Amino acid sequence: MLTYGITPPKAKNSEERILEIAEKQVSRIKGLGADALIIYDIQDESDRIADNRPYPFLPTLDPKVYADVYLKELTLPKILFRSVGNYSPELLKTELTEACNNQKYVFVGASSQNQKVQLTLEDAYQLCQNANSDILLGGIMIPERHQKKNDEHYRVKNKISSGCEFFISQAVYHSEASKNFLSDYYYLFETTSEKMRPIIFTLTLCGSPKTLEFLKWLGVSVPKWVENELLNSKDILQKSFDVSYQIFKELHEFAMDKNIPIGFNIESVSINKEEIEASVELFEKVKNEYRTVQPRHNILADTATF
Repeated sequence: MLTYGITPPKAKNSEERILEIAEKQVSRIKGLGADALIIYDIQDESDRIADNRPYPFLPTLDPKVYADVYLKELTLPKILFRSVGNYSPELLKTELTEACNNQKYVFVGASSQNQKVQLTLEDAYQLCQNANSDILLGGIMIPERHQKKNDEHYRVKNKISSGCEFFISQAVYHSEASKNFLSDYYYLFETTSEKMRPIIFTLTLCGSPKTLEFLKWLGVSVPKWVENELLNSKDILQKSFDVSYQIFKELHEFAMDKNIPIGFNIESVSINKEEIEASVELFEKVKNEYRTVQPRHNILADTATF
């Protein structure tokens, strides 16, 4: 499956500006033919790393409010991210209880052990199962964490036991780390009767050295050779486009060979017009190749395809 990911407008924007941004996004997303729209829930991760944040943290609109009020014209499935540590158990329970049937959520845990939270990820999973079993729940998969700890496939399996039916990665610039995860994931499930759940890999374009710095600050693993190619390119956005497309091809080919269920999420989280247009171009290019060789199953519309 193919998804498109966006960040809600900054909360400080005027109502007029929010409506203007939403109108442009609706127009752009309508024509994509995406299987779902991902709407992120941004949290301040400054306590995760001592280095200064390249871009200041500015709160955004609540993703559910943005989806329900400003993007209601879009009829495609919407996947709402929830940084659960920012919510009290009572508040999250109320939202989940009132959610419509087959609502889609992805729960995100604390950015670090130092972050003070009202609700842990494990407790949020349990709360979701108790509050509304019809919710289609997804989890986060981080290739970089697998590169360091070599246990991401076990984390994914544990999250499946907690109710997760699909997984979305953070931005991928290190195809080797992602293939290492997929390999361990595949062979782990070879030893069980349980089915693998879909892994959706996120592709994010980088249009400037500062954006690259921010991706690295977020914890995205960027191999040295990729960083060199980007920083020494005359057109960093085009080079990023080429690298991301090559990563798509590598992961797609690797997964197809082993019949691992995967998908791709193209992010558009920049306010730069050129980067937004490039994300649409990348989506179209991935879609044209992906859907010519892979049977299309909308895993978010029919849980039976899991």
